[in-house]
Amino acid sequence: MSPKKQSTALILSILLGYLGVDRFYLGYTVLGIVKLITGGGLGVWWLIDIILIATRKLNDSQGQALS
Repeated sequence: MSPKKQSTALILSILLGYLGVDRFYLGYTVLGIVKLITGGGLGVWWLIDIILIATRKLNDSQGQALS
């Protein structure tokens, strides 16, 4: 189980996901930078990440489920 919280990741994704903050929080630095540069993949990637985090389909960078 990851020390990172699912609720924190979800809030970050909703509020600042278009800047890649959620990916940085989960440890995906390169993806966070790409998401920041593309504005959350023009909003599409931002929405997909919200759905993935809300449904617990996205793990942290170590492959551990969010707590």
